[in-house]
Amino acid sequence: MNLSVIIPVYNEVRTINQIINKVLNVKTRYKEIIIVDDYSTDGTKKELENYKKNNLFKILYHNSNKGKGACLITAIPHLTGDYAIIQDADLEYDPEDFLSFINLIENKPEIKVIYGSRVLKRNIIQKGFMVKFRIFANYVLTTLSNILNNQNLTDAHTCYKFIDVEVMKEMNLTQNDFSICPEITTKLNRLGYEIIEIPVRYNGRNYSDGKKIRFKDALIAFYTLIKFRFFWKQINKKQISD
Repeated sequence: MNLSVIIPVYNEVRTINQIINKVLNVKTRYKEIIIVDDYSTDGTKKELENYKKNNLFKILYHNSNKGKGACLITAIPHLTGDYAIIQDADLEYDPEDFLSFINLIENKPEIKVIYGSRVLKRNIIQKGFMVKFRIFANYVLTTLSNILNNQNLTDAHTCYKFIDVEVMKEMNLTQNDFSICPEITTKLNRLGYEIIEIPVRYNGRNYSDGKKIRFKDALIAFYTLIKFRFFWKQINKKQISD
């Protein structure tokens, strides 16, 4: 199996080289590592220049700050692997967990989608009020997602989404911001794909560490859930006409 890794990046000069090295140190076969820089202004773009001559990397740039979802949308047409996984450019998630996804697929190749849950088999002890608040907000949004989509997930908004590339392309994603997460989860449900969850490691950041998601993103996520759950046909018709 050839794995494609998508790394959205926005102002992560402190961690970008560390996360790339962590990805490269995983003992697996990569088809490509696609890094989409979302108009960074802190020196991240300069660091990415170091990887341009490496054929394993595809470095793409936005000419304005568009959002995490836009980075995924930009990357998807460039995917040529069998499966793709999303890797944030910070150090919250550990790429060594890639092996858990790969091992599951090798044993059960019929699986098309795996989410890495930050909740399964974990006693959540995180520092700071805002981190704990995000954990609570994620719980609320996951519960709403489960009700609306008739699913039983523990972590619908995890970064680690490991998806068959053809399925990734089939979804025709549109959301430019963090609400691409509920768009993915809801569209997978509407398209009839089962989501399997496995536990992953997680070290949550505070805003002082560069965390970018805000309370308004939770409200947008809820709106996105409603939109793609109840107005799927109208949205599809508009996309086809466009």
